Amino acid sequence: MPLNDLERRVCEHIESRAAEIYANLDTCVMIPTGRDHVAGLDLYRKMLATRLAALGAKIEQRPGQARPDWMRLPGARDESNAVHPILIATHAPGGGKKSSGDRDSRGDKAGQHPRILLAGHLDTVHDPHGDFQRLTPLPDGVRAAGPGAADMKGGIEVGVAALESLHHCGVELPWSFILNSDEETGSFQSEHALRDLAGKHDVGVALEPALPGGALAIERMGSGQFRIDVFGRSAHVGRDFANGVSAVHRLAEIIAQLDKLSRPDAGMIVNVGPLQGGKATNVVADHAACWGNVRFATPEAGEMLAKAIDALATSPDAMPRVEVRRAWARPAKPFTPQVEQLALDLRAAATDLGQELPFARTGGVCDGNILQDAGLPTLDTLGVRGGNLHRTDEFMEIPSLVERAKLLAVWLMRVERMNDG
Repeated sequence: MPLNDLERRVCEHIESRAAEIYANLDTCVMIPTGRDHVAGLDLYRKMLATRLAALGAKIEQRPGQARPDWMRLPGARDESNAVHPILIATHAPGGGKKSSGDRDSRGDKAGQHPRILLAGHLDTVHDPHGDFQRLTPLPDGVRAAGPGAADMKGGIEVGVAALESLHHCGVELPWSFILNSDEETGSFQSEHALRDLAGKHDVGVALEPALPGGALAIERMGSGQFRIDVFGRSAHVGRDFANGVSAVHRLAEIIAQLDKLSRPDAGMIVNVGPLQGGKATNVVADHAACWGNVRFATPEAGEMLAKAIDALATSPDAMPRVEVRRAWARPAKPFTPQVEQLALDLRAAATDLGQELPFARTGGVCDGNILQDAGLPTLDTLGVRGGNLHRTDEFMEIPSLVERAKLLAVWLMRVERMNDG
């Protein structure tokens, strides 16, 4: 259907702010927020809190929960083991449903406004001290490269810009915006907050970058982390080799077993790395460890992988002894009927804006996995179009800043009306 007068006004306001939106992103990209950079994360969080508070949102900084120490990778260059606060902005205009602070169960009723939860992450994977530090327009005039330009500072700017233009045009919706600082490492610090807020909202929006071709992710695999430690017995290689029990040798056997668990056609993937083991070439290694990641298309596949990996553990008195630790923190995100309806509504809005919105499935994971597992129908990849994620040539497509902000704003207005009458 054609845009109504209010939708057109909101879109025109977003278009008029194109240079401002790009400048805001430029400023944010220059703030180093990779690898647990506390000062940069604090600054970025403060800037966003100021912008969201200006829209009338109530600002809360909720404490995070510590991530298990075993997940720290060997040689990790994180600047600290800080537990970062989680920024939660809540906007509850009069006449809408109760705010996210109320604990009533979800339930859409005619004439009531669905509560919308937007989710973004402040952290990136980029080296805060590296050479890749700012947003730089590329020669094609269409793209700009910078750390987190697509994943996901561009997406956060899309979300905030859409809310700002809605506010400017007098459209006041009931929404919350959660911004964590540990998504790239699994959201272990913020999972409790994500699940808590999911139970207080009706529609979820994660601002991850679009899939290739601008596609919307309608289904995601689940993900889990594991660590396997092997404890053997040290011995001098030349004088006492027979008395040694090599932890490295046993770990190599285990890795070969793990490799056989991967069945991509059945929705099961196991990847191992990094590795650690041994101290010298002339000493039988008494300890070795590996870290790994699994992907699974269904809960059943995730359970099969969990049982197989858990079965590698031995009794405490075994020699060599094998210890397994794991966390399946991001369940699979299926294409449910509720998600399908939201996606079709979003595609209809895209069509009305002259935009294409293909659908796709991905093995990647995001906080949308957690939100939907907690019962909140969630769309993700509503951020910018871009590419080369996590690389030092990561880029975003400049026109997509305005295009995606318009799409999000129009869709939010229509979601807000979906229960009327």
